[in-house]
Amino acid sequence: MVFHRRVTRCTPGRFRARVLTRGVDHAVLLLQVLAAQYFKEGRALRTETVIGDSKDFGIGHRVCAQNWYALRAVGESANRCLGDAEAADAQPAPDVVTFAQVTRPSTTEEGLYAPGLGFGEARVRALLAAWVGFCHLVPGFCSRPMVERVRGLGTAPSTARQATYDLRRLKRKGLIMKLAPRHRYQLTSLGRRVAVLFTKTYGRVLAPRWRALDPRLSEDVVARSSLTLAWRKFERMLDDYIRAQLLAA
Repeated sequence: MVFHRRVTRCTPGRFRARVLTRGVDHAVLLLQVLAAQYFKEGRALRTETVIGDSKDFGIGHRVCAQNWYALRAVGESANRCLGDAEAADAQPAPDVVTFAQVTRPSTTEEGLYAPGLGFGEARVRALLAAWVGFCHLVPGFCSRPMVERVRGLGTAPSTARQATYDLRRLKRKGLIMKLAPRHRYQLTSLGRRVAVLFTKTYGRVLAPRWRALDPRLSEDVVARSSLTLAWRKFERMLDDYIRAQLLAA
């Protein structure tokens, strides 16, 4: 798509080129390394990786075998990260022991205290939702963009001090790992599975169903929900039982 507008370095916003082709549906786009994944004619899943500037990875511009093999290794690493993340998303949810270890306070092998991550807690949901995106697979993430993304979700306040605390406890839980020698982090395989479980379970199961249990719902809305009807019936039976026990006492 080409628009009649001149875009320069001073133009505010973020711009990128995208070619729309009949029969090609884009699924994933990683902006840092420009790795695009899409369905080709509805038959095959294709992954393409483009490196704009080789110096971003410490590789020279000279055309030689050494630079070629180095660039190929970067591309293969990016494709492998994307494939591993998709495979982790398709794996079963963590077992009960792992879930309890994540949600409850624990200690590391070095004896360091690791606070628990409360399931359904607003700040934990915002943290995991901010990092589970595919755009963080290759470059990772650091504290400053994390603060901005958590604030953008609007579910919990975020400061630089809170970001440092969150990075420390997630690292001790084994959910993220540091990319040496930079101050950047990546989700581990376990961290991605936990993040997908927390975000999908809350967003697709708990949040919609909790709204159905709101006692302020109108009667016409209640009549259309089997869950709401069952919950109202349970509340009435519970109230009758409590009143009967009080009278007996």
